[in-house]
Amino acid sequence: MKRIFFIATLFIAQTIQSQTAKIDNPILAGFYPDPSICRAGNDYYLVNSTFAYYPGLPVFKSNDMVNWVQLGFAMDRPEQLDLDEAGVSRGLFAPAIRFYKGTFYITCTNIDKGGNFIITTKNPKSAWSNPVYLPAVKGIDPSMFFDDNGKAYIIYNSVAPDDKPQYDGHRTIRMYEMDLATMQTKGEEKLLIDGGTDITQKPVWIEGPHIFKYNGYYYLLCAEGGTAFNHSAVIFRSKKVDGPYESYKGNPILTQRTLDANRRHPVTSTGHADFVNASDGNWYAVFLGCRPYSGDHYNTGRETFMAKVEWKDGWPNILKPNEPVPDKLSIPGASAKSPLPYNSDFHFKDDFKNTNLSYRYQFLRTVREPWYHINSVKGLLTVKLKPATVQEKANPAFIGFRQSHLKGYAATALSFTPASEQEKAGLIVFQNERHYYYLCQSVDNGQPVLQLYKGPGRNQSQPQLLEVFKIQTGNQPLKLRIQTNGNAYSFYYAEKGSTNWRLMKEGVDASFLSTQTAGGFTGCMYAMYATSNGAPTTNSAVFSSFESKGNDD
Repeated sequence: MKRIFFIATLFIAQTIQSQTAKIDNPILAGFYPDPSICRAGNDYYLVNSTFAYYPGLPVFKSNDMVNWVQLGFAMDRPEQLDLDEAGVSRGLFAPAIRFYKGTFYITCTNIDKGGNFIITTKNPKSAWSNPVYLPAVKGIDPSMFFDDNGKAYIIYNSVAPDDKPQYDGHRTIRMYEMDLATMQTKGEEKLLIDGGTDITQKPVWIEGPHIFKYNGYYYLLCAEGGTAFNHSAVIFRSKKVDGPYESYKGNPILTQRTLDANRRHPVTSTGHADFVNASDGNWYAVFLGCRPYSGDHYNTGRETFMAKVEWKDGWPNILKPNEPVPDKLSIPGASAKSPLPYNSDFHFKDDFKNTNLSYRYQFLRTVREPWYHINSVKGLLTVKLKPATVQEKANPAFIGFRQSHLKGYAATALSFTPASEQEKAGLIVFQNERHYYYLCQSVDNGQPVLQLYKGPGRNQSQPQLLEVFKIQTGNQPLKLRIQTNGNAYSFYYAEKGSTNWRLMKEGVDASFLSTQTAGGFTGCMYAMYATSNGAPTTNSAVFSSFESKGNDD
């Protein structure tokens, strides 16, 4: 009898183990900030901010919260999304996704072009609606809540009462009831939170609000402390949707600001969280965080992390005080990793054998006319040179891929015959209009050359030429490679079909592209980029491959 019991117990244990998978944090590596998540049946959907990158708002789906697949973008048409003249860190701020009675809703802010809006769809893999703007909602970070009595609400960050802040960073959380038939607000605006968790302590930048209901209480989850090192998640609750809301004595329920800055593999700036009640009854949080390589310097931007939510005495907690973000998270009922995840040391390689670009690429600002073409038979991506440069608030010939690793590389193969010294094509690692490194092919005094430029930064008017090498020309593509090793980039090339990489310059300061130095809200992008620097041209560059691989372990 004991033997039978032992065998049965072992079988059950093995079954449970086989139905549990571990996911590496971050679950979306690289520039995937401000995550929002919802569940529809047994499936999960997640969206992120994209600021001035186009298309806007990537939509991910998973049936186990381990294997995420990007369905597309919620805003992929010019009539939906006007990013003309937007700075890299402007555009789309902080989306929130919700599902209610067969319809998916995304609320978001186009900070300079219309403000807050709602888009909807019945099928998130298909087209989303054009935005419906909400003129009454004055602020940012809108999120919808659907009560079990059929009423709907929109919650958002706004100004201090009477627009008279008591201190710098004094903000409020406000709410309107929504009319779903007209997609507009109705009734009076409600003030839910003034200042933050304790206004006597002058809390700053209360934002990113989400309401959910659990065990008879309405819970209001917010970010507090700003998006940098002091970022956090805080929680409030009330018996009524419009308050008054009580601040949890154990706030913040998520932060890393009290941990040793010299710890191994630190994650900082955690906050801007959202909750999901999984189909197995467990609760999980997604939130943004950053992985610095030294001090507060990070180039991968604000990334998406996940942790389990623990309930105690009627309050949710994401992490205990001084508890670090877990490297791995066990998800019951999940399967093994997909072959090409969005986290860990993935190896992405594209030989342009598909007729459409991968969803992992994005452009700078709205694309209004075709300037690239894929010949999937030959495996070639042809990019027309444009006069626009990355220093302008325009749509340059730029096809970006997120830097997802502290250590790793991006590489491309290029065939290009420049007609003048203004014409350049190659591989860029880009933070914003003034902070980038550009490894490019061009011509100097009639001689083919390889050039390495540094963006002008805050104090210069023109980019700085760091290195220039004479190169040969031939029928074989020129290969370019940017290697990152935490605080430094190195630049390589190979020509005439060679498989041996030659070093052009190593130890180039990576902190020049960090958010700490460059400012803003985005992470770095590697990009295939071609420009004529303001000169008219009909020339094109042809890319035959692009790849990116990580080595963070």
